[in-house]
Amino acid sequence: MVTTNPPIRIGVLGTHSTGKTMLLKRIEMELRGHGVTVARTGRLAKRAAGIGLPKMHNHTIESTEWIITQGIADEIVGAAQGAEVILADRAPLDAIAYFNAATEFRGERAHRLDRDRLRLLALTQVPKYSLLLATVLDPSAPVHEGHDYDARYRALVDRHVHALLDEEQLPHLRVTNDAESRRRGIERALELCLKAEAAV
Repeated sequence: MVTTNPPIRIGVLGTHSTGKTMLLKRIEMELRGHGVTVARTGRLAKRAAGIGLPKMHNHTIESTEWIITQGIADEIVGAAQGAEVILADRAPLDAIAYFNAATEFRGERAHRLDRDRLRLLALTQVPKYSLLLATVLDPSAPVHEGHDYDARYRALVDRHVHALLDEEQLPHLRVTNDAESRRRGIERALELCLKAEAAV
């Protein structure tokens, strides 16, 4: 059944292996337990790599634009299918942070017009989000098994994520590796969604 109300959108940003996907899975599980229909986007970088686009410290203008626009398209599909809540694993600004970190990692600088175009594309989506959650890198936390991430690039992404949010003065909730911080993030999402659900 397609809902006539726009869905609540919750986006998560953060460097890799900081628990973004697990955080959204927990929120999704709780919401479904309350009977809320949920769509969750994700696996954007893996899907990009699957069609031959570079990822991580090899990100380009093209791979970044693909990730942003594919994430937007996935959210549109979720809304069209009647989801009451859309959980975006990697909100659009996240892709900008990964790209900025990649160019810094390589000692390059993209053309200003390209940088501005990508940033504007991502920023047009910000008003759609009711809540942005930004995970914080804990260098002492173990990286997922099988993932051989460059520690410097991972730290650069973390720095660029939080710098972007601060530069644009975007309201967001920082979520650390601490269990209490994660609990607060989940509770804030549930409170927002269930309050909106009750008002319908």
